[in-house]
Amino acid sequence: MAYELIAAVDLGSNSFRLQVGRIVANQIYPLDGLKESVRLAAGLTADKRLDAAAQRRGLDALARFAERLRDFDAGAVRAVATNTLRVAKNAEQFLEKAEAALGFPIEVIAGREEARLIYLGVAHTLARPETRQMVVDIGGGSTEFIIGQNLDPIRLESLYMGCVSFSLRFFPEGRVDKHSFREAELAARRELQTIVHQFRESGWDEAIGSSGTAKAIVDLLELNGWSDHGLTREGLEKLRGELLRAGNASRLKLQGLRPDRIPVLPGGLAIMSAIFKEFGLERMAFSEGALRLGVLYDQLGRFHHDDLREATVNRFMQRYDVDRRQAARVAHTATALLGQLVPASRDVGHADAQFLVWAARLHEVGISVAHSSYHKHSAYILGNADMPGFSRRDQARLSRLVLAHRGKLERAQPLRGEAPEWTLIFCLRAAVLLHRSRDDLPLPALVASFTRTGFQLTLGAGGLDDLPLTAAALEDEAQQWNGIGGELRIHRNA
Repeated sequence: MAYELIAAVDLGSNSFRLQVGRIVANQIYPLDGLKESVRLAAGLTADKRLDAAAQRRGLDALARFAERLRDFDAGAVRAVATNTLRVAKNAEQFLEKAEAALGFPIEVIAGREEARLIYLGVAHTLARPETRQMVVDIGGGSTEFIIGQNLDPIRLESLYMGCVSFSLRFFPEGRVDKHSFREAELAARRELQTIVHQFRESGWDEAIGSSGTAKAIVDLLELNGWSDHGLTREGLEKLRGELLRAGNASRLKLQGLRPDRIPVLPGGLAIMSAIFKEFGLERMAFSEGALRLGVLYDQLGRFHHDDLREATVNRFMQRYDVDRRQAARVAHTATALLGQLVPASRDVGHADAQFLVWAARLHEVGISVAHSSYHKHSAYILGNADMPGFSRRDQARLSRLVLAHRGKLERAQPLRGEAPEWTLIFCLRAAVLLHRSRDDLPLPALVASFTRTGFQLTLGAGGLDDLPLTAAALEDEAQQWNGIGGELRIHRNA
């Protein structure tokens, strides 16, 4: 479906942001934006749980965003959450309330996926994207590093350090002295040492900062006369000196210092100083492109069937030496069954049909680990590998489908009551079972339908006469569904 307006919501560890964009000739023009300083990471307790105050700040912000998005179709809005909701132990409970407040699904994205989307946003703002860029994005709870050229990221990394977490850890209540700043900088440099060598090997022509911390620092440097353009090593030293003289971020009197940035400035400055030292930088440009713009362009690519997830699935099939002919057989039969059960799934781009195809194409990746219990290996790979384009929720869904494609259905019991997922599992299991011979012989005529508590599979006359193993397997399959309180009827036409 074509949209004129699309929106991205970024649930960051420091700020929640909403960006509305207008699509004109395959370009996105930012139309409207909202920002709420939520400081979600500040609400993480010692045992990594979001406290009630942080949750309330987040839910209030999302309710305000919901008012702006009231007239948007579900397909025109994409919401993503980053580091704090990657690590919070009660993230699922918060997300349930957050989705209700916003009115749209929220995806928790992995660190490298966040880095990819950041680069996509930055790359669309560059005057010379053909040069090689190193992009640095200091967020509230994590910092992303990307080397890329044109629209293609070459190296992606995400480190668990951010302006909120470092400010709380090293500068309680905003207090700053030489010792605390040195400790914060050294901690950041230790994190950076894990990636510096590989990034220097890749090389870059220009360093670029993006998002709130870089924007806050570049404003301070330029408005106070410490830099004529962008971030500089000399300017950072002058800002550091002013901060140390003040002794507390709240006592700084500088042009361009926004109140919402005061609590997180010390941590952000310490990380930025460490980045300049470890990477040997003298200057860093600033880009207005960021995660939310990258999310918008990623949406645009999906609308135009240039979906990175499809490319990722193809790469995984190649990497794990998947039998492509078998994957195609299973995908074809599974989607045919789904089309009978859910006619709307025949529409181009239908989300459930798309996931079913991906699950069919990837269900055997675990064979590369071991044939025994390969479905468990497949599920583990899909749930834990870096899969560009897929959110954590996407990967968890693929993992669940693939785990349930064979063996005991009891493993899928957490899905009880989620009818769409059970339907996909039925289609995938039936297709795998019917193609167990791994040949191109035609299948008997098949008709799938719902019963009151499950499914019925009707086979054409004489369809199983020459397939005794398949007939026996279908009977066993019926017992599997009965065993979890469901139903699978196998009906043979006379």
